[in-house]
Amino acid sequence: MIALVTGANRGIGREVARQLAAAGHTVLVTARSAGAAEETARDVGPNARPLRLDVTSEADITAAARDIDALDVLINNAAITYDTWQRATTADLGVVREAAETNLYGPWRLTQALLPLLRASAHPRVVNVSSEAASLASMGGGTPAYSVTKAGLNALTRMLAAELRADGVLVNAVCPGWVATDMGGPGGRPVEEGAASVVWAATLPDDGPTGGFFRDGAPLPW
Repeated sequence: MIALVTGANRGIGREVARQLAAAGHTVLVTARSAGAAEETARDVGPNARPLRLDVTSEADITAAARDIDALDVLINNAAITYDTWQRATTADLGVVREAAETNLYGPWRLTQALLPLLRASAHPRVVNVSSEAASLASMGGGTPAYSVTKAGLNALTRMLAAELRADGVLVNAVCPGWVATDMGGPGGRPVEEGAASVVWAATLPDDGPTGGFFRDGAPLPW
């Protein structure tokens, strides 16, 4: 299996890459700088391959689609702006737009560009790393840029799953939970546990679920 992980140079993305590589999969570890991608690949081990990729860059996405020969799993992990300082009533919409470029439009563009490779795979998977903060069932106020853009990613997950079902592409959203990372801050669950949720969705059997929202393999309310 060949998997591409966006935002793989730290946090959940790095641990997802490590777990997949340890299981024998080839992992394309991406970061916005070539140096960060190369350092991550060295740390993850011999099954990792570095790839410079900024998901907000059309040129980077076009180059990735051109240079990658085969792909089985796309893990859209890169995300920014957990804006705890903002409220929807007073939010800086420039911050929201910037977050959307990475959290929503980036995964959307990248999935579109890599679809020919995924459709050619025998066991294609797309995993969108989301958050329970995007669940409409429990959504309140605060973190508007993050919550709204992740809710959009959830909606995209549903649409892609429906449209790609006939091609055998399983598309799911995963909340890794509150994880102790640079974005999540101290006090969260170990990064290994959060990453395991993502790896579960990346390695589903062919008759596994699609169009779902999960944490630790269990469904979450949309």
